[in-house]
Amino acid sequence: MGTMVLISCQLEADIKGFVIAGTQSGCGKTTIALGLMAALAERGMRVVPFKVGPDFIDPGHHQAVTGRVSRNLDGWMLGRETNRQIFSRGVQRSDIAVVEGVMGLFDGYDGLSEAGSTSQMSKWLDLPIVLVVDARSMARSAAALLQGFENFDPQLTFAGVIFNRIGSQRHLQYLQEALRDHVQMPCLGGMQRDENLSIPERHLGLVTREDFALSEDALSRLSEQISDAIDLDRLLHRVPDCRADALPHPSAPSKAGGRVRIGVARDRAFCFYYQDNLDLLTSSGADLIEFTPIDDAALPPDLAGIYLGGGYPELFADRLEANRSMREQILAVSRAGMPIYAECGGFMYLGAGIEDLQGRSYAMTGCLPVDTRMLPRRRSLGYRQVTMKRQTLLGGPDEVMRGHEFHYSEIYRTAAPLDRVYRIADRDGRGEGSDGYAVRNTLGSYVHLHFGSHPPAAENFVACCRKYISTQGE
Repeated sequence: MGTMVLISCQLEADIKGFVIAGTQSGCGKTTIALGLMAALAERGMRVVPFKVGPDFIDPGHHQAVTGRVSRNLDGWMLGRETNRQIFSRGVQRSDIAVVEGVMGLFDGYDGLSEAGSTSQMSKWLDLPIVLVVDARSMARSAAALLQGFENFDPQLTFAGVIFNRIGSQRHLQYLQEALRDHVQMPCLGGMQRDENLSIPERHLGLVTREDFALSEDALSRLSEQISDAIDLDRLLHRVPDCRADALPHPSAPSKAGGRVRIGVARDRAFCFYYQDNLDLLTSSGADLIEFTPIDDAALPPDLAGIYLGGGYPELFADRLEANRSMREQILAVSRAGMPIYAECGGFMYLGAGIEDLQGRSYAMTGCLPVDTRMLPRRRSLGYRQVTMKRQTLLGGPDEVMRGHEFHYSEIYRTAAPLDRVYRIADRDGRGEGSDGYAVRNTLGSYVHLHFGSHPPAAENFVACCRKYISTQGE
């Protein structure tokens, strides 16, 4: 296993940063976060976004609005210092960081601690909180609600509250009156209901930016509404300048060898990737070449490996099946021993076929002898700890990584015995979830692993790709 070489990263100047948190899921914090990002960018600020939790979809929308990559921060998959490193590197060459929280402010793994919560991440990063409250059918009760949030954890700092889905300016006035003499955090404004600015949902959450991009008109309208409804000057005044630590940055090991080309599936069917996974592959010596299994007739040339992320292959199963040349080429390089790593939707694509909810079956690549089928209800959700049973593309026996599993499908048929190479447990240590399956140098699982939980995994994958490409001239 290689050893990571660490170099320091320096920031140009002090920046501002804050966390957008909600009182509960569904209060509209994503819409508010996107609007604030757009409005601040409209002011000429260089906005860098982040997302607390394992979600892939919100970061895609963040990037569409800001033009900057949005990175995941997570209190269970990653430790405190790793999260601080990700934040420190991400905010370089920016003016303000906007961190969208997960669920309600204090919601984490259980009811006993702050572990995995937005409040924990706020303290780890030393950032103040802007609290979003769904104010429908609420007036004076808002003061009692906010008083509870304000006093629950004295270590937290609140920059202010934004009331969402207010009925009128008179409604906002009632809310502001209720806060007087009861709550310290100021009201930064209120957003009226506008269903035209909501993002549609599907079974894994909001639709992706690949399927639903806010039009320039809608984005402009959202930015304008935020600017009119929210006191941005007061918000910026309430958010102090901060300097992120000059923390270590991973770079390629000094004896890494030559760079290799790894194909990364990227289209409407495959779009779920942790940005830090891609960055760690790049710093370990990979040049990442994007391709689309939906539309490209052939793989990019001179590949040494393939990375198939998650997404919605079931929604594009007919087009994936129709692209026979791509399916056959992936099967051929799998049989030739090319390293191929796949997660969730990518794992389904590596199987023999996908059956939809209507019972229709679609042929996939056949690299793994499994058939998957969609279910009307969620099959699995939760954090996973993965221990390697044997040497794999990502590491050797007893090496441990962490990730997340969320899917509405299952394996319902296998055509041959499967080599199960993962030992999987949930966050409480109980056996849970789906195994990892390996055939030759092809590895797939329903689990989305975060390479930041075990950075040598990226080095191991790149090393396997180098080994493969070195044998091709023999």
